[in-house]
Order: sequence, then C-alpha cells, then structure tokens
Amino acid sequence: MINKDHRIEVFGCPIDNLSMSETIELIDTMIQSRKPHQHVVVNADKLLKLREDENLKQIISSCDIINADGMPIVWASRLIGKKLKERVTGIDLMENLIRYAADKGYRPYFLGAREEVVNKVIEIYRSRYPGLKIAGYRNGYWKPEEEDSVAAAIQNSKADILFVAMGSPKKEIFLRKYLSGMQVPFVMGVGGSFDVVAGHTKRAPLWMQNCGLEWFFRFLQEPRRMWKRYLIGNTRFLLLVMKESFKLFVRKRAALSK
Repeated sequence: MINKDHRIEVFGCPIDNLSMSETIELIDTMIQSRKPHQHVVVNADKLLKLREDENLKQIISSCDIINADGMPIVWASRLIGKKLKERVTGIDLMENLIRYAADKGYRPYFLGAREEVVNKVIEIYRSRYPGLKIAGYRNGYWKPEEEDSVAAAIQNSKADILFVAMGSPKKEIFLRKYLSGMQVPFVMGVGGSFDVVAGHTKRAPLWMQNCGLEWFFRFLQEPRRMWKRYLIGNTRFLLLVMKESFKLFVRKRAALSK
C-alpha cells in the first residue's frame, strides 16, 4: 500500500504534493513492488471537467499518483493556502523517467500516437540513451477486435513502465479495462508528448512555461481546436480561484472576529 499522507485537495481534486524528485522516488518504489499503479496529471481544464463529471473524478481519484501539470494549479493552491511544491508536467516526468530507466535498467513500453510518430520517438530515445532497454512500442490506432491482443502484447513484454499517448476517453477506457491484466508496475498517460519528442509539435519556451503561458503557446499553434478549452476554460478557472479565495478570506475574517 502506497502512503498518501502527502496528498492534499485543491478545489475538490486530490493532488499529491510532491516535487519531481520525490515523484520519481515514489515511482521507483512502485516499480519494485511489481504491482500495477496508475499515474495522472491534472491541469486547469481537467480540474474543471472533474467537477462536473463524477465518473472522471472517480477515475482520477483512484490513481496512485496525481501530479499538478500546470502553473495555474500551483498558483491557485497557494492562493487558497494549500501550497503545492511545484508542478510536475507529464512530458517532463516522462523525459526524467526515460533517463532514470536507462540508468536503472527499467524497460519502458511506448503506446500511442501515429505510427511514424512513435517510430521517431523510439529512434530518438535509442540514440539519446544507448543503454535504454525498450520493452516494445505500438501506435495508438487499432480495431475493437484487436484490443485484447494489444493488451496481451504489453503484458508479454514484461515492461516496467508504460507510456500511453492516447486521447480521452479512449485512454481511460483502455486502462480501466486492462490495467490489472497488463501487469505493468507503473502506467502513465502522456497526452501529446510523443508528438513533442518527435518534433511534430513545438513546446513553449522555458520562460513561457515558468510564467504559466504554455497554454497560450499551444493555443497559437492550434487556435481553431484550442480556443474553447483555453480561452473559455481559463476564464472559468480564474473565476473559480476568485470564488474560493473569497471564501477563504471570509472564513479567516470570521475566525478573527471570534
């Protein structure tokens, strides 16, 4: 059983108050246990969705590690007195885990994205880390009748880590059905990280990441697809932060007046 004393709640969402190094140490413990564990990252968009979707909330809450993916979540936590240590983004964690796996001899499996993308990811990581032992890889597109064989291939690979670059809800449905059977000690969804590694999508400059503007950089790359998620979603998140901050202020004033 993994100790979750470090877990706090931000706007009704459980989040593990862990640094990057602490997260990797915990993941190492999970890998050594040989029991399946699932990881998820939470950003402003996902936090808003889980407040309206009880099923999504249950899926996220049941995960063994829940990291804060975006700076807005970190800043919001501090405004309401929770004080998350730092953000641990999915792509940064994946990159760190690949390096860690190469050093420790752990075997990752890469699942998802288009065929040419996942092939490029494998090529890049093999070149970057010659000692990396890759358990296997596969694109994220298959027919319904192929699903069982996809999961079986992952199980047979004896992977230590599974990176899943698939969209929602396909990723959640697949992992809910096969997580236990695949017997991979650590599983994490990495969204569009394969596309970034392969060079098909650019990541925001470091200064934009640190300023919490990574969302804006992505919006500029895909404005038609992302405008609703970021412009409307971020406005809703800001209003939520203001509302919760005001509630905290009122509670503090009431406590002082007693």
